[in-house]
Amino acid sequence: MTTTPTVEELEAQERRLVFSQFTYDDAWALGSLLVELARERRAPVAIDIHRAGQQVFHAALPGSTPDNDAWIARKRRVVERYGSASYLVGARHRAKGTTFEASSRLDPDTYAAHGGSFPLTLEGTGVIGAITVSGLPQLEDHELVVAALERFLARP
Repeated sequence: MTTTPTVEELEAQERRLVFSQFTYDDAWALGSLLVELARERRAPVAIDIHRAGQQVFHAALPGSTPDNDAWIARKRRVVERYGSASYLVGARHRAKGTTFEASSRLDPDTYAAHGGSFPLTLEGTGVIGAITVSGLPQLEDHELVVAALERFLARP
């Protein structure tokens, strides 16, 4: 059983999972790797990568639904607004004894601080996009994205 990560552990993931470059080919390779990991887990997910406001990868696996695309958009908007993983944004609110929905004053039909969207951060530049998964419980969505990023960034 997976334990819920702390805010500090989530922040450490963001500091560690940073790109030296992120091209269209990288988006395809990373998205394809994420599809492979999701298939291995038989995960009924939709996968999305946005870079500089452009969708550069999208896949919907068996068992996913149009609702997953709506969740992707809501989670991605949190990353775009806060520059942090959607799960981390939610965790920061929970650590303060509240919820994102109660304290952000943002429309929950537009923003969702649920796990599954992670910032694409470029060294020396900052957040340039987001990689997002939807279809599993929020911590599993987050962990699937992190696993793909770790594997991708560990390549020679």
